[in-house]
Amino acid sequence: MKMIERFSGIFLFAGLLLFSFAVLSLGIIPALMVDRLHPRQGLPTVVPHEMKEWYSTVDVYQKALLRGRDLYVREACWHCHSQYVRPVSNESAYYGPVATPGEYQTVLHLPQLLGTRRAGPDLSREAGRHSNDWHLAHLYQPTWVVPESIMPTYTWYFERDASGVIQPKDDAKALVAYLQSLGKDFEDAQYVVEPEDIMLPPGE
Repeated sequence: MKMIERFSGIFLFAGLLLFSFAVLSLGIIPALMVDRLHPRQGLPTVVPHEMKEWYSTVDVYQKALLRGRDLYVREACWHCHSQYVRPVSNESAYYGPVATPGEYQTVLHLPQLLGTRRAGPDLSREAGRHSNDWHLAHLYQPTWVVPESIMPTYTWYFERDASGVIQPKDDAKALVAYLQSLGKDFEDAQYVVEPEDIMLPPGE
């Protein structure tokens, strides 16, 4: 009994020490590293051709990307889609090269949405895989473009115009813009720019 009491203090101390180490290495240090990211690090400095129909200036496009990221998080899209190509199960054959840490050094990847469950496909390389119209149709009624899809509909992102035609709202466009940006920095090195090269609007 005395032996157990003697070691209980050691176990308690070791447990507290390991807990402190975990908080430091997995909580505090990553938080300090994230804080170093520039507010617009990794955002594009040009409007891609496929987005010029919706966005005429870089500033408006950048704000749409950030809005799209926020909507992606709010709608919990990351519950069923991952943004991390793992080095197992030959995933690179389906989703492209294995993910690298450098890909996530952008504000569009904060909070990190790596995900672990794939009820839907990985979206790390989604940019350019489908047209904007495909994504809009997929949001409105997923089974129109993927018959076996179990994804819910997001009809509240759309409205009918005076002639009864279904039109996307600004939030739908922003969400599609975000999806179409995923992996773009991986395909085009010019898409990712250093923080000091970004011109911020006054007050930011």
